[in-house]
Amino acid sequence: MKPPIPILRIFDEVKAKEFYVHFLGFKVDWEHRFADDLPLYLQVSQGDCRLHLSEHYGDSTPGARIRIETSHLESYVTRLQESHSKHCRPGTPEKQPWGLREITLTDPFGNRLTFYSE
Repeated sequence: MKPPIPILRIFDEVKAKEFYVHFLGFKVDWEHRFADDLPLYLQVSQGDCRLHLSEHYGDSTPGARIRIETSHLESYVTRLQESHSKHCRPGTPEKQPWGLREITLTDPFGNRLTFYSE
């Protein structure tokens, strides 16, 4: 088996790309619509992390939470902080009782992404 690919519900293509591509630094791998006036389904990735973002109402529920492991948590969060995004101002990763450093960011649709490292 390979790692699963989470599907996160989105409601606005522009806001989704602003958050996932311009702010978090993911790249758009591909996009799909059955017709120009139908919902968008796309894949974004960064390194080995792949996410599917969907405007289709039956694909997922807003408010999902996923965990993304990264070996460069501190420098990644510093880059996010320095971007001065108007929609998300991350704090500092916190050491958890189970030994990991973590920070959780919420996308414009209520989905929570917890980035973590040892």
